[in-house]
Amino acid sequence: MKNQVINSLKCLLVMIVITGIIYPLLMTGAAQLFFAKKANGSLVMKDGIIVGSSLIGQKFDSTIYFWSRPSAIDYNPMPSSGSNLGPASDKLKMQMLERRSAFAQLNSITDPSDISAEMLFASGSGLDPHISPKAATIQYNRVVASRNFNEAQKKELQGIIEHIKQNPQFSLFGEPRINVFELNLALDNIK
Repeated sequence: MKNQVINSLKCLLVMIVITGIIYPLLMTGAAQLFFAKKANGSLVMKDGIIVGSSLIGQKFDSTIYFWSRPSAIDYNPMPSSGSNLGPASDKLKMQMLERRSAFAQLNSITDPSDISAEMLFASGSGLDPHISPKAATIQYNRVVASRNFNEAQKKELQGIIEHIKQNPQFSLFGEPRINVFELNLALDNIK
């Protein structure tokens, strides 16, 4: 009996070393070696200061910036969740109608059906950093007017939007998308 307990403890100790020390160190080392940017949170630096992550949606509510999707958690990454409102929810319907009206008014849209759905409904995580190219296009005139861009600056902004646009993964999965945080950082660099 004493021999079995000692063997069990030895086996436990070996497993703790393998699964609790060696494996995590190996995986962390491999992640740092092959995927350092992603393993460290895809942090974005500006002038040597971390200004955010390209993986987490940011709140932009000024008219001089492109806006992200609405967030049920006000872009707070700690709770990271959706609103849990179902399609039959009156509260969801009211939120959507309020968002549609405000978005149409601020972007000078005459036909509210032209507004992309992602600008009216929060994402499941509340932190989605992407919008569709259509959502960026319908905000383009507002941003250009708010910043008083000349023709050269407008053309530069169009080039930035096209450059930042990401195609579906492996040309198969998902839709074309634009990272709003990266777009707004590039937007601030237009002189």
